[in-house]
Amino acid sequence: MTVDRILPTEEAHDLLDLTRELATRELAGKADDYERRGEFPRDILRTLGRSGLLGLPYPEADGGAGQPYEVYLQVLETLAGHWLAIAEAVSVHTLACYPVFAHGTERQRKMLPDLLGGELLGAYCLSEPQGGSDAASLTTRATRDGCGWSVSGTKAWITHAGQADFYNIFCRTGGDGARGISCLLAEAGTPGLHPQKPERTMGLRSSPPAQVVLDNMHVDADHLVGEENGGFRIAMEALDAGRLGIAACAVGLAQAAVDYAAAYASERTQFGKPIASFQGLGFLLADMSTQVSAARALLLSAARLKDAGRPFTIEAAKAKLFATDVAMKVTTDAVQVLGGYGFVSDHPAERWFREAKVLQIVEGTNQIQRLVISRSLTR
Repeated sequence: MTVDRILPTEEAHDLLDLTRELATRELAGKADDYERRGEFPRDILRTLGRSGLLGLPYPEADGGAGQPYEVYLQVLETLAGHWLAIAEAVSVHTLACYPVFAHGTERQRKMLPDLLGGELLGAYCLSEPQGGSDAASLTTRATRDGCGWSVSGTKAWITHAGQADFYNIFCRTGGDGARGISCLLAEAGTPGLHPQKPERTMGLRSSPPAQVVLDNMHVDADHLVGEENGGFRIAMEALDAGRLGIAACAVGLAQAAVDYAAAYASERTQFGKPIASFQGLGFLLADMSTQVSAARALLLSAARLKDAGRPFTIEAAKAKLFATDVAMKVTTDAVQVLGGYGFVSDHPAERWFREAKVLQIVEGTNQIQRLVISRSLTR
């Protein structure tokens, strides 16, 4: 089913057409095989990068596509409807490019064409085993060692760990709290940077996160991104935009579940008629579709605030919260529509159900989003 979209330019329509074409050619039919084997689809991401889909919201002068966020997010949504791991990888890579783009030195920014063109894949290392939601309490420590920094600690739940070409390492360079954190850029293969065995995950098995152990990793002084002890602000700026990316992934996943469940209910017959004609299932499908449309509207409203240069942190939190909760609800209902067939891997509904859960957790749990929103109401 094609979503009726209002896009700002004819170029944006062409970009969505290209995305659908690439998704049909490069993604369709491959997700289950990659997920079953647990193989990371690096070559597919490289193809998307060379097609211009990994740097969409960044300026053309830096190697991006100069697209507004409302367009970029609808590209993500389209990709997620075909294969969530790919869309999540694009979202995380876009997030990982932000520190160098917004705060990098002139020398660091020379990397941008390769970053935004997808030749280099990025990772964003903020969370730690004992500090997920409380990012300001991170304990990974960087100390000066003459010509640069020596970094020790452990990062956790890192998407692209072991696959990335560069890592944004958020570490403590000063005192306690948010004001003592800096961002350092490290290339894959840097001595002392050790990605660990991938986690055994419920979903996204073709792109599982992993810990990254930093054992006296040395980087030169010019690998500092932004100001010393100014890394927490960089991290939060990136996460605001990243939450929109995860919300778009949730909308795409939920839309795929609605479309599949509706098609199945139209073809499956019981008591001599399609099961969609029974009010119990018909109304369930109606609610599923309405919830996805509401999530998309909330997402695009937040994106348009960002594109207009207006504050969007709270609206991004609302969009991430609502869209990911909708994805969990809608994929659960899709399994119910399929009945026993929804419980087996012959149909994609069970995979979508497993994948939806992680979206309520990454880029700040939904409990953290509720905290952000509630505090804004009483501030």
